[in-house]
Amino acid sequence: MNGPFQAAQELTATKLPVEFEVLAPPPLLLPGERLDHYQALRELIFTDLAPRSAIEWLLAIDVAELSWEIQRYRLLRHRLLVTYRQKAIEAALRSIDLVGIAPEFEDQADYYTHQNALSWRLDPVATTEIEARLASYGFDQHFINTDVYVQAREVFILFEGLLTTAQARRLLLIREIRRYRFPD
Repeated sequence: MNGPFQAAQELTATKLPVEFEVLAPPPLLLPGERLDHYQALRELIFTDLAPRSAIEWLLAIDVAELSWEIQRYRLLRHRLLVTYRQKAIEAALRSIDLVGIAPEFEDQADYYTHQNALSWRLDPVATTEIEARLASYGFDQHFINTDVYVQAREVFILFEGLLTTAQARRLLLIREIRRYRFPD
């Protein structure tokens, strides 16, 4: 079922037979996800699993869906870490910039700190300047990374659970296809 990887031109694409299309509802894509990417992933999985019966097609469709979910979870987890990285940069800037600020100016200083963290994320020049400034105060990349994981720990654990569950379900389905093909 799973062998050495072949060059793309050597693969014989397996498309879902028309009579089994009822088994595979249209994909529920999130904004930013591409149908052609989904279909390419699905066809590669169908080619690799080479389903032969309706049951195997059902299992292969589920393997493709789970594989798509796993990719989605990984991308969302990465985006989550980027968001929390901005928050960690903001927290580090706040610990530098708000020291000694008079209470009546704290809100305004906090606003500018938030804007600087946003600039860090969007502007490469600002990124370089802010990271150099933070480093001069002892906030290196390891410190920022640690803060990111501390801030994101609960949501990160949620995504790890989703990934682990989807991977385990996918593996069980692949084993089920093997058991269906090669009964004891």
